[in-house]
Amino acid sequence: MMAKPITTLLFDFDGTLMDTNELIMQTFEHVLGNHYPGKYSREDILPFLGPTLHETFSSVDSNRTEELIAEYRAWNKKMHDALTSEFDGVSETLKLLREAGFKMAVVSTKRNDMLFKGLNLLTVDHVFDAVIGMDDVTKTKPDPEPILLALERLGATADEALMIGDNYHDIEGGKNAGVRTAGVAWSAKGEAFLQTFQPDYMLQHITDLLRIVKGEEV
Repeated sequence: MMAKPITTLLFDFDGTLMDTNELIMQTFEHVLGNHYPGKYSREDILPFLGPTLHETFSSVDSNRTEELIAEYRAWNKKMHDALTSEFDGVSETLKLLREAGFKMAVVSTKRNDMLFKGLNLLTVDHVFDAVIGMDDVTKTKPDPEPILLALERLGATADEALMIGDNYHDIEGGKNAGVRTAGVAWSAKGEAFLQTFQPDYMLQHITDLLRIVKGEEV
């Protein structure tokens, strides 16, 4: 059976639309360096990109989880604007997709206040019909709850939607929700890592979406 045309685009935010990788890495380096000097290299920190802070810091030290989260959030907020920028072509592509009539939402594991702080740095925050953050759900990706909530708010069905993200949470979450999935080759964890989760598409550049939604090969 032929797949339905894509009408709905669901975007992860960090590492997908906005380059917050350096901000996140430096924040972890700051917090972990203060408490566990010399223990965590950048390579050790890389797996922490994607999971919730509670998951990450629970694995680091379950007795100090909330303390470490508080330190992370304070430094991250202070340095946010200085260490954050959008990936190449994001604003222009989102405008074109909006003008073409696509329904669009952000579906993130990020806390809502920081998610909107990042969205405000984009010049096209108005293109999104819905924004789903950590505060909107009881379970984050890869659980399907946030993606299903986005579909509900957009009035869309899973078979017409595409979830785009830079981490396995996005691909697995999309599969769990029954939507098509796209990884982004600019993921900090690398294209090869994302390919192991078998997304339906792999974007080399955000503009690849303009071809995918027309049913063209990328």
